[in-house]
Amino acid sequence: MQILQKLPSSLNVLKKPPKTLFFRGEPLLLESRLLSIVGTRHPSQYTKEMTKRLACGLAQRGIIVVSGAAMGVDALAHTGAFPKTIAVMANSLDISYPAVNKKLIGRIYEEGLALSEYEASTRATKYSFVIRNRIVVALGEVLIITEADLNSGTMRSAQIAIELGKPIYVLSQRAGESLGTHQLVAEGHAEIITDIDAFLSRFGAEVVDSGELGYFHTSRSLKESLKKYGDKIYEWELEGKIIIKNLKVSLS
Repeated sequence: MQILQKLPSSLNVLKKPPKTLFFRGEPLLLESRLLSIVGTRHPSQYTKEMTKRLACGLAQRGIIVVSGAAMGVDALAHTGAFPKTIAVMANSLDISYPAVNKKLIGRIYEEGLALSEYEASTRATKYSFVIRNRIVVALGEVLIITEADLNSGTMRSAQIAIELGKPIYVLSQRAGESLGTHQLVAEGHAEIITDIDAFLSRFGAEVVDSGELGYFHTSRSLKESLKKYGDKIYEWELEGKIIIKNLKVSLS
């Protein structure tokens, strides 16, 4: 892991910005527009689908998605936006935690960007997760919370966003579910995303990928796609980058 030579200016709003940030991956991602997505470690199926859709849609518009590499919503946000994603870790970068996300974290190290203010061999603690959250929130120009319980770490992130004057957006959720985001809306701290496409349009039009994924700007047959790209097709589907339906493949 290496040390960032210059800290992002967005961190200057923090009362206690990190003195040093270590990184693995591509630091140039910090020079793009950044948006943060966080949420529960145990999302509903609806939240899973919408989180990946949001992250993928933002990445297709050149937005870099920031999250905390935790299981649940964080992992879904990174996966949907990959490789246009930044993970802020609650431990040092020589440790992959949580273990369930080891493969994802490894891919972020190689093709995305991972940040940490902790020196080698530093393991995560309850306190370090709270400290990590302030960086996740400060880096993004807005904060999206796709699902949250009351009295959760995600709600602490929301409080940080409120203190920093960051806009907060939440998914529309059913009564009795995601009580944390319902409370944020009731108290006037968050705006509900009622139309995903309309929300994404605030961040510009989709950028047509001139590389491999650009091939699917026009719907293609699954047979033709498998012949051209092999198992990458199913990897891209899992990452939320393409949709396979009725033996046709198209961009998400």
